[in-house]
Amino acid sequence: MGSESERLMELAEKWCARNYEPLPVCISKGEGVYVWDPEGRKYMDMLSAYSAMSHGHRHPKIVKALIEQAGRSTLTSRAFHNDMLGPFLEKLCALTRFEKALPMNTGAEAVETALKAMRKWAYEVKGVPDGRARIIAAANNFHGRTIAAISMSTSDTTKKSFGPLLPGIDIVPFGDAAALEAAITEDTAGVLLEPIQGEGGVVVPPDDYLARVREICDKRSVLLCLDEIQTGLGRTGKMFCFEHYGIRPDIVTLGKALGGGVLPVSAVCANENVMRVFTHGTHGSTFGGNPLAAAVAIAAMDALRDEKMVENSSIMGEFFMSSLRELKLPGVSLVRGKGLLVGVVLEKPVAHDKSLELLDAGLLAKDARPDIIRFAPPLIITKDQIEEALGIIVKVFK
Repeated sequence: MGSESERLMELAEKWCARNYEPLPVCISKGEGVYVWDPEGRKYMDMLSAYSAMSHGHRHPKIVKALIEQAGRSTLTSRAFHNDMLGPFLEKLCALTRFEKALPMNTGAEAVETALKAMRKWAYEVKGVPDGRARIIAAANNFHGRTIAAISMSTSDTTKKSFGPLLPGIDIVPFGDAAALEAAITEDTAGVLLEPIQGEGGVVVPPDDYLARVREICDKRSVLLCLDEIQTGLGRTGKMFCFEHYGIRPDIVTLGKALGGGVLPVSAVCANENVMRVFTHGTHGSTFGGNPLAAAVAIAAMDALRDEKMVENSSIMGEFFMSSLRELKLPGVSLVRGKGLLVGVVLEKPVAHDKSLELLDAGLLAKDARPDIIRFAPPLIITKDQIEEALGIIVKVFK
């Protein structure tokens, strides 16, 4: 007879559509940077649910806020006001320094909302003729799984057999500001970019790239939207990745860590000149801004600040990456990233096999590309825990 883990994994495989190929581990409990399977085996989580678990598993203050709010009210819809939405948005706008925020649930919904905002702004403010607004995106991007998001993708796996795709999309190379400028026309509404391409393999652009893009967008009257769903809220060692480059976007999308690892919470933040395009009935979400999510997001933002998780991300990220480089691991050609978003580029396309070996050794990470392993531990990770992870990595690679 198989183990309880095997039984549960087989059950999921039997009844779930085969849209994922998870690593063969079943998680039944989590605390901090560690998780356990039903048999009690302990693993170090160095993926953090693709950065949604940045606060660590079951952060006590976030779980406390969740439980207390669940005892009062959980959902009202936006047909009525609730007592948590205003405080949540006030705190989020103070954090982002934008004048308005629009709450949604998933990161994909936030991206859809931003696309709608840019298109509507193009027609109502910029004066683009109706039906002609265009969006510029970067090759190798990942903005979600909706029809609009995959229409911007350059991955055949992501978009094959899902057409017809959304028109009005122009794709340019990531990191090439000149190519981006050349793609702009009078009909261009906005540019949508990840400051660092996470799913694309932790691809970091040239240091002057975003500053040049900001200048180009200003010169050509085009909105700049940065997708910080994975890079935002401390992941790269700054509260927002764009802070590394001394710029501000017109729109920022947030998600993942905003829900503190317990609920899907996302938002689009921008100033009034952009957000005023949304009027009564033009956009919405039944669950967006629900009081349970609002309470959780408030606790998540407070924990980031109070426990100096952003500063820890910067210090521990530098320690982790410099240690990985000094180790000169066999088969590793490059270590790149910012903060605790780290990509290890391999000389051969064996990232999946190495991820399985790391799993067997007690460390959870995932291949982002056939030759790239992504490490993104919770922002609460300590130096001792980084050294523990390095010990496992060395054992696997050497």
